[in-house]
Amino acid sequence: MSDPKEDARLSLIVVAISLAITTLIVATVQKDSVYIQGVSVVGISAIVCFGVQWLAWAPASFFQTERFYDLTGGLTYVALTAITLWGGSIDSAPGPREVIVSLLVAVWSIRLSGFLFLRIHHAGKDGRFDDLKTSPTRFVIPWTLQALWVFITMNVVIVINSQSGPSPPLGVWDAIGLLLWVTGFAIEVIADRQKTQFNSIPENEGKWIGEGLWAVSRHPNYMGETILWLGMAFFGVACFTGLEFLAWISPLFVYFLLTRISGVPILDRRAMERWGDQPEYLEYREKTPEIFPFFK
Repeated sequence: MSDPKEDARLSLIVVAISLAITTLIVATVQKDSVYIQGVSVVGISAIVCFGVQWLAWAPASFFQTERFYDLTGGLTYVALTAITLWGGSIDSAPGPREVIVSLLVAVWSIRLSGFLFLRIHHAGKDGRFDDLKTSPTRFVIPWTLQALWVFITMNVVIVINSQSGPSPPLGVWDAIGLLLWVTGFAIEVIADRQKTQFNSIPENEGKWIGEGLWAVSRHPNYMGETILWLGMAFFGVACFTGLEFLAWISPLFVYFLLTRISGVPILDRRAMERWGDQPEYLEYREKTPEIFPFFK
């Protein structure tokens, strides 16, 4: 039985830290942003991020469900793309760079959020939320962290789309960015499809996947995610100046989040609980890199 006071204290700390980090980033990267009624489009994006997540948290907490968590995150990406494109267009029409990065975000977010929504719909629940959704004060934590995650991950695109004035012409950095994005997206899609197909075979029930991309990386979907957001960051090279390059925290944050907080640690702990007594799995774990091939 959790302590309600401790839950409230922890939730307040998470909310306060998340808002402080977001405020610092907004103040740093909004220099060239279009302003609407005295508020930068970057700041409006932050408000939308947290507002949408907290609005979704209310009914999710009431019904104690996490079914729409990932879908809400994906729709927030799409909403921010539309808002920043519209906001930036107040000063000048969107250029090719803004259109390209917006389309890339839309394709990625719709594909991934739809995939995760269907997965949790079929499974019935997401074990990450078992101990959180029973308490409204605890349950606000993942929704707040999702707002922070969306805003930081999306920051490169937010800054690109919201800048005043026309953006520089497309160049070699943008080509590199597109190549990296396509590579990362392909890896993520293939990895997800391979695991889905593997798990659909009755004979594989209770087994781990160690074939295809999963034979060279224990988490190839996370490898793809990191690479595609690194590619997105390259689109900002030609149009960022000064402290706007802080938006490059995006791929670093994605990598840190997936490998140190919400991704690998949770999945590896569950894997060890299920297969840690099997020599074959321990050998697979020892020989297969965590994320990137050739890097143990």
